[in-house]
Amino acid sequence: MIQLEAQACNIRASSNGPSQGGRTAAVICISLFIFKFQPEYSDQLSIPYFKLTEVGLGLIGFGISFTFLGVSLFFDRGLLALGNILWLAGVVILIGWYSTLQLFRKNYKGTACFILGLFFLFVRWPIVGIILEIYGCFVVFSGFWPSVSGFLCHIPVVGWVIQYPVMYLDRLRRG
Repeated sequence: MIQLEAQACNIRASSNGPSQGGRTAAVICISLFIFKFQPEYSDQLSIPYFKLTEVGLGLIGFGISFTFLGVSLFFDRGLLALGNILWLAGVVILIGWYSTLQLFRKNYKGTACFILGLFFLFVRWPIVGIILEIYGCFVVFSGFWPSVSGFLCHIPVVGWVIQYPVMYLDRLRRG
C-alpha cells in the first residue's frame, strides 16, 4: 500500500484499489511529488499566462529601445531591423497569432504602410522606412488610443502634463 500526499492540492490516494479514480489521483500525486523537488522542470509543464505577457512586453520594450537607438545612431539599418523584429515578435507573443492577424487584416492602410516601411528599411532607405512604419503603427493601433490616453490621464504627473494644454485651450476658448 503506497500512500502519497500532495500538499498543493491536498489529495490522498492509495494504489491498492482497482478504482480508476484512485490511480488517476496517484499519478497526479506522484507527478506533483516529483516536480516538487525539481523546480527547474516544473515550469516546462505549462507556461503561465503572466510569464508570456512579461516576455511579450519585454520584447516590445527591447524592440522600441533598439529602434530608438537605431534612429539615434543616424538610422543604423541593423538596429532598426532588429528593433522591428523584436517589436513584432513581442506583439505576437503578447496578443497571440490570431489576434495579431486580425489586427493587421482589419487596417489595410496601416498594414500596407508598415510592410512598405519594412521594405524601404531593408533596401537602405531607413528614413522613409521609419516614417512609413510609424504612420502604419499609428493607423493599425488607432483603436487603442482612447484606452491609452484614458490610462495615461490617470497617472499623476503624466496625466497633468497631458490634460494641461487641453484645459488651457478650453480656458482660452471660453474667454
